[in-house]
Amino acid sequence: MSIVKIKDKSFKTFIPEEEILKRVKIVADKLNKDMEGKNPLFLAVLNGSFVFAADLMRYITIPCEISFVKLASYQGTASTGQVKEIFGVNEDLQGRTVVIIEDIVDTGRTMKRMLESLGTRSPESLHVCTLLLKPEKLESPLNIEYVAMEIPNDFIVGYGLDYDQQGRNLRDIYTVMD
Repeated sequence: MSIVKIKDKSFKTFIPEEEILKRVKIVADKLNKDMEGKNPLFLAVLNGSFVFAADLMRYITIPCEISFVKLASYQGTASTGQVKEIFGVNEDLQGRTVVIIEDIVDTGRTMKRMLESLGTRSPESLHVCTLLLKPEKLESPLNIEYVAMEIPNDFIVGYGLDYDQQGRNLRDIYTVMD
């Protein structure tokens, strides 16, 4: 186990990169099977999902497209409770199969807002793919079809996830130490 210090907090290794990549490949294999013949548009939510999205796309073997949307709801270690859309989708979603790629779903507020917003653009279908899910924190039921890992309600950093914009570059996922 290794320990890293970011700003005023210490974090210990929680999920090593090797395990993350194994789980990413399992999710990609399921997507390849389920989305065959559909030419899905993968919509990665920035900033957090960029590492997951890059690794996931390297395992996707079907014809597809990728684009990015930026939403924000976190400040430091806590959700602000409000989702602020910073910039959105430029693609025409009408009749498209859309797969949202998210780094983590905890309360589900961000995903609920995103699904509602994208649903107004007449996609054929909307699917959710997340690296991490905190089932204990979900505030309302969401159909999250593609989950690489379920985790407890701990604050984590690394593999694209940040603490106050720091730590996204860490290869493993770390959990905050008490």
